[in-house]
Amino acid sequence: MSHWAPHAWLPSGIASDVRVSVTDGLITSVETGVRPAAGDRRLPGVLLPGLANAHSHAFHRALRGRTHADGGSFWTWRTVMYDVARRLDPDSYLALARAVYAEMALAGITTVGEFHYLHHDTGGRRYSDPNAMGEALRQAAAEAGVRLTLLDTCYLAGGLTGSGHTALEDVQLRFGDGDAEQWASRVSDLKPSAGMRIGAAAHSVRAVPAEQLRTVADFTGGTAPLHVHLSEQPAENEACQAFYGLTPTALLRREGVLGPSSSMIHATHLTATDITDLNGTFACFCPTTERDLADGIGPARALTEAGATITLGSDQHAVVDLFEEARGLEMHERLSTRQRGRFSPAELLTALTSDGHRSLGWPELGRIQAGAPADLVAVRLDSVRTAGSRPEQVALSATAADVDTVLVGGETVVSEGRHRLGDVGRLFTEVLEKLSS
Repeated sequence: MSHWAPHAWLPSGIASDVRVSVTDGLITSVETGVRPAAGDRRLPGVLLPGLANAHSHAFHRALRGRTHADGGSFWTWRTVMYDVARRLDPDSYLALARAVYAEMALAGITTVGEFHYLHHDTGGRRYSDPNAMGEALRQAAAEAGVRLTLLDTCYLAGGLTGSGHTALEDVQLRFGDGDAEQWASRVSDLKPSAGMRIGAAAHSVRAVPAEQLRTVADFTGGTAPLHVHLSEQPAENEACQAFYGLTPTALLRREGVLGPSSSMIHATHLTATDITDLNGTFACFCPTTERDLADGIGPARALTEAGATITLGSDQHAVVDLFEEARGLEMHERLSTRQRGRFSPAELLTALTSDGHRSLGWPELGRIQAGAPADLVAVRLDSVRTAGSRPEQVALSATAADVDTVLVGGETVVSEGRHRLGDVGRLFTEVLEKLSS
C-alpha cells in the first residue's frame, strides 16, 4: 500500500509531495515531488516517523488532576502515588495501561519505554507467574497498538539517608526482589516478542545500594537499554554525598552503570563534573513532569554539548503530549538562559524519534526510509494551532490533538484522530472508577 502526504520529515529534512510505499509492515520506497496516484492513501499535513516516549510510569496516569489541592512537594506527591500502587493487580494494571498506551497512540507515540517496578502483590509476595504485572503491560501495549520496551526495574531499598539505605516498607514491598541476583533471575524469564523488547532499570541510587548496581549493569551486557532515575531531587544528591561521599552520577560511574546504552532520567541537579561524566549516555528529560512536581530545570543544552544525547518522556503523564515535552525542553532553556533557539526544530524532532528509539533498543525505528518499519504519524497543518506553521517547525506548534493518523508496522492504529479501541476516555473512566471504589 502507498501513502501520500503533502510533506514528510525524511533523514534529509522536510520534503514535499511524498509517497511512502509499504509492504508487509516495512517501507519499500520513498518518493518525493510526486502527485498522489489512484489508490494512494492521502494523509494530511506533515508525515513524521513514529514518536518514542522514552520514560513512562503507566500507573501514574491515575493521579492526573488529583494531587494539587494542598500544594505539597515531590515527596507528598509520592505518598499519593503509593496509594494508587497499593490498589493495582494484574487485571486492573492491564486495563489502566491499555488506556494509557491508547492515549499515547492518539498523541503519535508508537513506542514507549515503561519503567516498571510494580512487580508483586501488596505483601511483596510473587504472583504465581512472577512476571504477571510485566505480562499485563505486554498485553496492554499490544491491544493499544504500540511497541513496548519493558524496563524491568530493580528496587531494593526504601530510601537513602546519611546513615545508609532503609528497608522497604508498606507498599514498597511490592517493588522488591530481595537483591539484584533474585531480580535478574526473575527478569530472565521475560522473553522479547514482536512488539516488546526487554531492558532493565535501577530505580535510583536511593533504591539500589551501590553493591547491587553492578549486577544490574552486568545483566544488560552493555547492549540492552539500562535506565536510571538520576538527581531528580536535591535531597537525593545530599543523601548520596553524605553516605557515599559521591554525587549520584559519580557513584553510577564508579559502579559501571554509565555507557552508550544507559539513559539517565531527569538529570536535573548536576555538577559540572557530572555533566562531563554523562558524555556518551542518553539523558531523558520529562519537562511536564519536572515542572508539575517542581523538580527544577535540568541542564539539557550543557549535556548535549558535553556529548550526551537528549530524549523525551511523559513520565507521570500529567500530560501525554510529546510535542509539549519538546516545547518544554526548549522553553525551559529559554527561561534559564534568556536565549531563543537553544534546540533547533530538527534537534527536537530527532529527540522525539530516532534518538528516543535508540535509547529504547529500537535503532531501526524513527526514520522514514526504505527498509525501516512503517511506523508513521500524520500531523495536521490546518488546525487552529498549526495553520500557517512551517512543516519543519511542527514540533513547536502542534499538540497531541493535531495527530490525525498513526500507523505501526503499516497497521492503522489511529485514523482521523480516533483510536481503533474506540472511546479511550471511557476506558479511563471505567478503570479509574474501579480503582477509586
